Amino acid sequence: MSHAANASNFPDHPLTTPGVFLLGCNYWASHAGIAMWNHWRPEVVNADMANMVKHGIAVLRVFPLWPVFQPITALYQVAGQFKEFRFGDAPLPDTDAGQAGMSQEALDRFAALIDMADAHGLKLEVALITGWMSGRMFVPPALERLNMHTDPTALMWQTRFVKHFVKTFKDRPAILAWALGNECNCMAMDTSRPAAWQWTATIANAIRSVDVTRPIVSSMHGLSPQANAAWSIRDQAELTDVLTTHPYPLFTSYCDLDPLPSMRPAHHAAAESRFYSDIGHRPCLAEEVGVLGPMMVCNEKAADYVRASLFSLWAYDGHGLWWWCSHDQTHLEAPPYDWNAIERELGLFTADQKPKPAAQTMAAFSQFLQELPIDRLPQRSAQAVCIINRGLTEWGEGWGVGYASFLLARQAGFDITFQTADQPLRDGEVYLLPSFRDGQGMTRGQWLTLLNKVKQGATLYVSLNKCQINPFTEPFGADVLGREVWTSPSAMTSEIPGLAAFETQGAFRLILKPHADTQVLARESESGNPAMLCHPYGQGRIYLLTFPLEANLTQTPGAFHHDNATPFWRIYQHFAAQAIAQRIVRKTDQPSLGLTEHDLGDGRCLIIAVNYRDQPTPASLELTPGWRWQANWRGSLAATAPGTVQGAIAPLDAAVLVLEKN
Repeated sequence: MSHAANASNFPDHPLTTPGVFLLGCNYWASHAGIAMWNHWRPEVVNADMANMVKHGIAVLRVFPLWPVFQPITALYQVAGQFKEFRFGDAPLPDTDAGQAGMSQEALDRFAALIDMADAHGLKLEVALITGWMSGRMFVPPALERLNMHTDPTALMWQTRFVKHFVKTFKDRPAILAWALGNECNCMAMDTSRPAAWQWTATIANAIRSVDVTRPIVSSMHGLSPQANAAWSIRDQAELTDVLTTHPYPLFTSYCDLDPLPSMRPAHHAAAESRFYSDIGHRPCLAEEVGVLGPMMVCNEKAADYVRASLFSLWAYDGHGLWWWCSHDQTHLEAPPYDWNAIERELGLFTADQKPKPAAQTMAAFSQFLQELPIDRLPQRSAQAVCIINRGLTEWGEGWGVGYASFLLARQAGFDITFQTADQPLRDGEVYLLPSFRDGQGMTRGQWLTLLNKVKQGATLYVSLNKCQINPFTEPFGADVLGREVWTSPSAMTSEIPGLAAFETQGAFRLILKPHADTQVLARESESGNPAMLCHPYGQGRIYLLTFPLEANLTQTPGAFHHDNATPFWRIYQHFAAQAIAQRIVRKTDQPSLGLTEHDLGDGRCLIIAVNYRDQPTPASLELTPGWRWQANWRGSLAATAPGTVQGAIAPLDAAVLVLEKN
């Protein structure tokens, strides 16, 4: 089944419809956390729901904890021979629930939770196999010590769990979607790709055998763009309907470098979700977002972080943001709360229901969405295609390099989509091969296909890491006279406007002799050796950077927000100048201001301008001739002269304005 065909099964579902954005929360009851099903207090659950609805929450991700709902025990006889499965010492009842090993009491409690959700107008995403939660395994006693992904007994009982649970509740309209579980790739170590594929297919097919009316949500985290990875973006996209990110900077490579409210982390959820969605050809949901407690950032700054993340996700079709989690759990003593300090203060609310600033921010964003005159945000325009080559994915650097490219393009004033080198080449005005790595980064056919796009008029930008590219001399317009290890940073001089001098380093220095028709844009100050070239190729141009700019920035704290950071985004601004000039709106040297354009289809264009600084920032926007400011849907930007819009945007906040054709 193709990606497009599968997605069309749910054309009007809010999790698969482009431009629809939902606010959600991962829910454990405020009084008991993970122990809520054994210490069931419906009056507390009801009060929790009322409080969340008051603060704009529309969806709860809920967790039928596996050993509570399927509390089977394996009994053994002489010499450890298996005898039978029971509920403790009691035989499994001769009922549908009993033969599936399911606790009727737990199912009744979940039914009560659905009733309360219905009463409050809440929708539920149900994480079916909740065998891993907050750093602890939760497995039925009969299955402990088995491999949850490969053991036939474990797979048998997981299938029975899923089929009975979905059959029991599939007719309840409060159920928005079924999720495979919670981060189920954490339930076993060293799972192979075939085993991961088979486990995912087993659970997904069990769901679909009972309910084909709802999308299946992956609920995985840390997926890989590498096609042969055990838990890959594309395998999950093949088998499920909605991909998910859990974008915690602390747990995501290349992300825990800068203060949370600053530019890099404020883009994390949007960039990673876009990375998954573009490569997987699936909608992607930021299913868990949070700040991981007060040692990461104070409550006030957490509110700034979530505000910037919300507007970024909305602009990049993130489908929703689910906060982790509903309530602080500082009063709970059992593992994982006893083990993990980081699990105790993650709530939108304190344990006694008091809202934190982040909850108030989400309520305000919900109100903003409700007051918009549109119910779906049109897709943003994108000018460039960022190709993650095979070498990057093989070395585990694909996400980090893609993230850096996303941020540099955002600073420069244009937008990118992602693909891997082995996917069919998309149409684009500009192509990026950032930090190209390895001698097998692209096949000969893929490289020649890309060069043919340039011959037809596209722009290609390539930055080099440890790699071999062939053919090289003709497309790049330079001969390699030698190659040596780059032992220390080199000072550079540049002809790029706004970047007269900088310092950088790569793995290997190429000693280059440019051809007569090749422009040298940057040189090593001491030797004069070229470091950046521009060469005409057919009707297009190829820009070559001899150092891995993006890979370097993945390891450089402050590279995207410090006032004294080298403005490497000027390189992106330079090679993409023609594409930027064709946008409806352009900014004036404001790297901390992010712009997206959304065609409203009636001669109007919606602009989302996000300020990623922690102080009010002046915005000066230049409009393409023939366009003018019409209205603000948020903020106070206004036309100050024909073709110009100006004003200030609040810290880590957004302006939303409508332009119309004259």
